[in-house]
Amino acid sequence: MGLSVLSALARISTRYRWIVVGLWLVLLLGALFGSRAIGGTFSNDLTLAGTDSQAAYDTLREQFPELSGDGMQAIVHSTDAAEPVTSPATRTAVEEAVAELAALDGVAAVRSPYGPPQPMISEDGSTAMVTIQFTERAKDIPAQTLADAQAAFDGVQDAGAQVEFGGPAAQAETGPSGSEIYGLLAAALVLLLVFGSLFAMLVTLVSALMALGVGLASISMIASTVTIGTSGPIVAAMIGLGVGIDYALLIVTRHREGMSQGLAPNASIEAAMTTAGRSVLVAGATVIIAILSLYAIGIPFVSSLGLASALVVSATMLAAVTLLPALLAIFGTNLDRVRVRKLRKKTAGTDAATDAASTSHPQPASGWRGWVGDIQRRRWISALAAVLVLAILALPLLSLRLGTADGGSQAADTTQRKAYDLIVDGFGAGWAGPLLVTVDFGADSAPAENQAASMAVQSQLAATDGVSAVTPPRLAENGTTALFTVIPTSSPDDAATETLVHDLRDTVLPAAAPDAAAHVGGATATSIDLADTLLAQIGWFILIVVVLAFIVLLIEFRAPFIAAMAVIMNLFAVGAAYGPVVAVFQWGWWPANLLGVASGPVESFVPVMLFAVLFGLSTDYTVFLLSRVKEELARTGDADRAVRDGLAATARVILAAASVMVVVFGSFILNDQRTVTMFGFGLAMAVAVYALVVMLVLVPALLAIAGRGAWGRTKRRPSVEVEADAETEVGPVSAPAPEPEPLVATGRG
Repeated sequence: MGLSVLSALARISTRYRWIVVGLWLVLLLGALFGSRAIGGTFSNDLTLAGTDSQAAYDTLREQFPELSGDGMQAIVHSTDAAEPVTSPATRTAVEEAVAELAALDGVAAVRSPYGPPQPMISEDGSTAMVTIQFTERAKDIPAQTLADAQAAFDGVQDAGAQVEFGGPAAQAETGPSGSEIYGLLAAALVLLLVFGSLFAMLVTLVSALMALGVGLASISMIASTVTIGTSGPIVAAMIGLGVGIDYALLIVTRHREGMSQGLAPNASIEAAMTTAGRSVLVAGATVIIAILSLYAIGIPFVSSLGLASALVVSATMLAAVTLLPALLAIFGTNLDRVRVRKLRKKTAGTDAATDAASTSHPQPASGWRGWVGDIQRRRWISALAAVLVLAILALPLLSLRLGTADGGSQAADTTQRKAYDLIVDGFGAGWAGPLLVTVDFGADSAPAENQAASMAVQSQLAATDGVSAVTPPRLAENGTTALFTVIPTSSPDDAATETLVHDLRDTVLPAAAPDAAAHVGGATATSIDLADTLLAQIGWFILIVVVLAFIVLLIEFRAPFIAAMAVIMNLFAVGAAYGPVVAVFQWGWWPANLLGVASGPVESFVPVMLFAVLFGLSTDYTVFLLSRVKEELARTGDADRAVRDGLAATARVILAAASVMVVVFGSFILNDQRTVTMFGFGLAMAVAVYALVVMLVLVPALLAIAGRGAWGRTKRRPSVEVEADAETEVGPVSAPAPEPEPLVATGRG
């Protein structure tokens, strides 16, 4: 978006401020109404075209249509040794529940724990497993059908038994946990300390929250036609809230700087829009491009998460260039009316004391110039130290294992976790994630011969290392396809289960049925295929995002070294974020116990989502800092001084913006979804590392090493590329924003 367009948009928003705010209110209310009227639900669709698990599912749908849906396990447990699950009262209640389930629409089959074919009762008689097969995949099972299936066990609970539900169909949709309010309150506090103004803080939050509301309502509406994962709206809210507050913070800061230098409110808003506003659009566009690049991976589940996040980021960008200018214009010169000040003792000689204090305590901008000067004098040591810190943080990445956490990683108080624990204790970990093996002998094969061949396949499967049990083969009506249920000895998310699946596909089944089409499916195999597919595609995805980011930065700065430096630093920062994620969530290092998460594989799609989001977010800080440095270089011609002045003018804002993101992302760590907790932790770590190590140490060190040559043929004249001739529009570009005056609210006329 050109500067003239941004100027015109700013003028329209300020002139028709109340109309713009009214239109946003109508948009928000309309989106919320549309969400309630046509909004869909969220579910995890792990359809993976071209994978072995998908081929197994296609075979099931064709040959065993009644078994092609997803299942749910109802675990009945008795804590009273005198009343085991085989007692008459409990057995009668369970059999009645099974009969009720069998008559329920949408249920294809129900297996009683008392047989046939064989009982599913633990050795001590305390636990029984009821297996329920639905006609649809989990994402398509009506909520009422699922509720009715679970309600069928009310009588079992009345009989005194505990009932818990597990399996793919039991993975219920979850929403915000309520912890997000802590992030919002912490962000408000950070903004209050940064601005020192109640109204400036409110304007920033109102703009971000209205955009977030529109974005989330839009996600709900498209969920009626596009399958979006259960973590989609939460991840999108996390990203939208962080960038929404961040973008508003940058623009409001530049606007207040303009007013402090004598510009009228509307003129200052226009200047802020053509400088910080353009930086926001560049950064936001990069976030959207990077997130939508997830479509290149070709996995609908992952792509839909990217689409949800892109919708919210788009809403925040639109609010930043329309709603925010209108709100700022409404407040006008009263933006800083309600200030937060320090209490000062008024004593004789105040002026002298103040002069002495200012001499002994330099202004923050001077402090940052001194900081950068020290780094420039020790440029090589600083650069190597920063790289060493990033490398150490990234080391755990070498042992990264992708997968999907099983029920054992759910929150301890959820029915899925309780069901998982009862299954493991009563039957073994493998029963929590059985594998489905289909063997198609061909349309021309003889059913009698297929029966004998199926028994041979069963023997080979049962003799395979890592297999606990194999059910007898079940032949399709036409006798050409056999179905086996294989129970591993290890849990669904264990590395041994992944090894077993690959062994079955690569060695066991080709040897046992050389002339047949054999496939391994089920939820566990699908999760393994998801991880394998992402590993196979992640290289291309990273290349696409890196190239796009490089092009964006090259267009903005017209300096190949600067663009390449920024991209490489982003790669370091992402690696430094991945490392702690592996250490905490895969290895179980502190603070895993504090967060209440169990060790397991890193969720397959988290690395690609983190990469896409972080590459876009880091561009925000890169553009904001380097554009200011380029302004100073064009004005003074001194590369080292340009870095000192540029960082002095932006460091405080960058740290404030990073603090906002860290507290917002950090609040999502308290969510009860392991995936959301992992995502929030990774984003918070990455932003903190990028701001503190990359922006404040590595960037000035590398620019000092490269000198003026880093900027190519930059001429000594005001630049209007990213931060639009700030010298003429808002005064001297090196002047810092007004300092906040914490902490007592007062009214000022």
